[in-house]
Amino acid sequence: MINISLENILEWVHGLRRVYAENRQLLTELDSAIGDADHGVNMDRGFTAVIHALKQSTPADIPAAFNAVSMALIRSVGGASGPLYGTFFLRASIAGKGKDVLDADDWIAVFDAGLDGVLQRGKARLNDKTMVDVLWPTLEAMKQARQKGAGLGEMLRQAVIAAEAGMKNTIPLQAKKGRASYLGERSIGHQDPGATSSYLLVRKAEELWR
Repeated sequence: MINISLENILEWVHGLRRVYAENRQLLTELDSAIGDADHGVNMDRGFTAVIHALKQSTPADIPAAFNAVSMALIRSVGGASGPLYGTFFLRASIAGKGKDVLDADDWIAVFDAGLDGVLQRGKARLNDKTMVDVLWPTLEAMKQARQKGAGLGEMLRQAVIAAEAGMKNTIPLQAKKGRASYLGERSIGHQDPGATSSYLLVRKAEELWR
């Protein structure tokens, strides 16, 4: 694939709805160890609400689609995941303004803007044991691949490798943000649920667009 169209974005979002439904129990189990045991429920609920919103009003372009996802997540999901994922898609919608399609460089730009929103909203940094530990290396992998001349498909293949590594790398970390941080050293040895849901987001894009 050379460019990402509105139809591709909508296919991805519908895919995320299925992914989070299928992984609801996994995300809940991960969150039960270091959080409120609601991350799976929240992600499933949030993307169910997203699909409902998209059926109510079909977005005219890619920025409108990202904005619809953002608003649905913020309205329907409690805790940290709604505002954080909502901010990711909101910033992506702003960065994609005026775009009917996204090429590889555009995808990097909207992803970069989304990560920046997450960093500002959540105040987390790399190795804090959060979704940032997946989103950050994903972005860096895409940038590096693109600098070497990779197209969208290869760029996403490198991204999902980095995303999986980032997710697994949260296991030995001590949480520094969110509910998990209250556990101190007891948070060590557990995979972060937010990092896991972020990995699933990146993996679905790679599966569809490689």
